[in-house]
Amino acid sequence: MPANDPAPELAGLGRDHHEGLLLGWKIRTGMAKDVPPVRIQRYCRWFLREHLVPHFAIEEDLLFPVLGPADPLVRKALAAHRRIQRLILGCSRPEVALTHIEEELEALIRLEDRRLLPRISEVATPALLAEVQRVHEALPEPQGGRPEDRFWAKD
Repeated sequence: MPANDPAPELAGLGRDHHEGLLLGWKIRTGMAKDVPPVRIQRYCRWFLREHLVPHFAIEEDLLFPVLGPADPLVRKALAAHRRIQRLILGCSRPEVALTHIEEELEALIRLEDRRLLPRISEVATPALLAEVQRVHEALPEPQGGRPEDRFWAKD
């Protein structure tokens, strides 16, 4: 594995990160098309429930303990997880929250891909990396299916 690359067993998390970046693109595209913010927010809530919550659980329960809760990068990622969830679930003004969601999610993904996951890959045991891969591959398909509201698609 080249330096600064996450372990191959974490490839599923990398695919999740790609989906997260696509969420940011969908938010930006929807906002540029003047899609009502509540429609975009509804999709973000679905994405949080079906994708982000299981992804965050793998990171928080299996990966982040490798470095420990006092590690500055772990603390930064955990804080970002909480902020993203609060922005998606709690904002009464979705038009304000959506820009922040997109920015926070992209910054978190870049932090994890470029710094945190490569560092964890260096010190995690092969058994732990295999467990992360097994748990990720066992995640169920989204319960709610794919939302039919593709607000970002061409009209």
